[in-house]
Amino acid sequence: MSEENNQYGAGSIQVLKGLEAVRKRPGMYIGSTGPNGLHHLVYEVVDNSIDEAMAGYCTQITVALEKDDICRVEDNGRGIPVDIHPTEHISALELVLTRLHAGGKFDKSNYKVSGGLHGVGVSCVNALSVWMEAFVNKDGKRYHQKYAEGIPKSKVECIGDTELHGTTIRWKADASIFTETTTYNFDVLSTRLRELAFLNPGITIIFRDERLENPKEVVFKFEGGIKHYVSYLNEGKKIIPEEPIYINGEENDVIIELAMQYNDSYSENIFSYVNDINTREGGTHLDGFKIALTVVLNKFLEKNEKLLKKLDKDEKLTGDDVRVGLTAILSLKIPEPQFEGQTKTKLGNSEVRGYVDSLVKEKLTLFCEQNPQITTMILEKAVGEAAARIAARKAKDSARRKNNIDSFGLPGKLSDCSSKNAAECEVYIVEGDSAGGSAKKGRDAKTQAILPLWGKMLNVEKVRADKVVNNEKLQPVIASLGAGFGKDFNIEKLRYHKIIIMADADVDGSHIRTLLLTFFFRYMPDLIEKGYVYLAMPPLFKIEIGKQKIYVYSDEERDAELEKLGDKREKADVQRYKGLGEMDGNQLWDTTMNPETRRMKVVTIPDAVAADRIFSICMGEEVEPRRKFIEENAVYANLDV
Repeated sequence: MSEENNQYGAGSIQVLKGLEAVRKRPGMYIGSTGPNGLHHLVYEVVDNSIDEAMAGYCTQITVALEKDDICRVEDNGRGIPVDIHPTEHISALELVLTRLHAGGKFDKSNYKVSGGLHGVGVSCVNALSVWMEAFVNKDGKRYHQKYAEGIPKSKVECIGDTELHGTTIRWKADASIFTETTTYNFDVLSTRLRELAFLNPGITIIFRDERLENPKEVVFKFEGGIKHYVSYLNEGKKIIPEEPIYINGEENDVIIELAMQYNDSYSENIFSYVNDINTREGGTHLDGFKIALTVVLNKFLEKNEKLLKKLDKDEKLTGDDVRVGLTAILSLKIPEPQFEGQTKTKLGNSEVRGYVDSLVKEKLTLFCEQNPQITTMILEKAVGEAAARIAARKAKDSARRKNNIDSFGLPGKLSDCSSKNAAECEVYIVEGDSAGGSAKKGRDAKTQAILPLWGKMLNVEKVRADKVVNNEKLQPVIASLGAGFGKDFNIEKLRYHKIIIMADADVDGSHIRTLLLTFFFRYMPDLIEKGYVYLAMPPLFKIEIGKQKIYVYSDEERDAELEKLGDKREKADVQRYKGLGEMDGNQLWDTTMNPETRRMKVVTIPDAVAADRIFSICMGEEVEPRRKFIEENAVYANLDV
């Protein structure tokens, strides 16, 4: 090491002033500089408006996506104060927007509870923007200030009179920080804004996409709060009871709300929130609810001799048994929440477990006593699940003893790849044996495995888990992926990091894709969340002229290629592919399987709640919701049978 580089003294210590620290290490403040971090900017600004709503001063919030990747958030709250701060000697507006840990959230007389607890919210957005401007309507006057990379470019100026009140923040994210994209995803933001409207009954959230020629606008307003949320999630399903069970209470300034309802599916759908933050990893509040639910239902089962006889002696309902088909929203408002981890997705307050546990036990016991018929129906569903679980366990134990195996072996129809490095391996799930044969001939045997499917796929939306695991069409998929399924799914054991569904571009192919995606969404959601599921895109046409072959993937591409040929157009031979089986191995490799040239779509679900409803409506038993959904969404249908 050179003498020059080895000099470590006071002058080596770098002091980051103002918001420089945020620009230097943005990931520390907003999680990432990818799409998630970009959308986090919007959430931080909206959280301020929601805090105003929770404090009782704001009834309407507008979020607008303008052209050129500009975002605007308006509210009709009190307006950020603009007067001079007593100790900092600058406008409070400038202080809030340019200093970390400056805000009204630390003083409980202003905000009893708040989502943005760390006080870094809007100032971080300012720091990570090329420019930001704030408009404040307060006390009959309209004020304005503009910033660049978090630095004020003007004083707080009064620019006119107004009868309005509230705050508007406009900004343009810095592309030198958000290098992946600065374009906001409408569906991703829509999910969070709808969630906030459910959690704050009575507030109106208007979401506008002004980037479109004809701006798109959705309005979220739900007077029924989390009860409405549960009903929304259960649309298209048979439900027990008719109205969601609603429990609420307060202990030591902790406000607890729970809405729950059972449906005819076999999946569990529980969302938990603290101060409007989605606690995706759960925490003490969710533990308290789960414990109470299991205890209460077991207590009522003990009084029901008829149902009790359906279980083996000493068998009790497990947590999994009582939560099958359950949709629940648990929402808490906590003055001083302790979140585990930077992302605030797991609640750590130990006392909250007891608060939720005792409230749910008390109120749910009362509901069950007052509604014996509904209680019996819920218990019948839980006991049916328990009986299936016990039967499956006995069958598994018997098979293990008989065959001395722990799990499925690899299926005979799987043509596996030679590499054992999951990160470079991919499996093509192919419709039919003939296409499977072509795919085997065309593949790269080192990294590409082929699993042909045949016969009618199971619609998992209509059956319980034990039927899924024993289904001869799905067993090969579960066994090939090697990571288990349902609650036992472990993505670390996954044998392939690309799962590619390759089906014909017709109605049957679409049906197979939908059935497989429904299975992955319900029983292996991590696959979709991690971006491991893809749809292959085989070409629709082959244009041949002399020795030249051109593969195209749509009618528009075909027309464009023919246009390019000019006078030679008449000599071109255009072949329409009706199915994958029409291609030989070489053609399939060239068009659909060669990593250098193929086209694929990665399956993502930015809006899991909307996806859940769509799968339930489209794949469930109820005809009327499906008819309504098709009428509302199928504006143009172009079926190629």
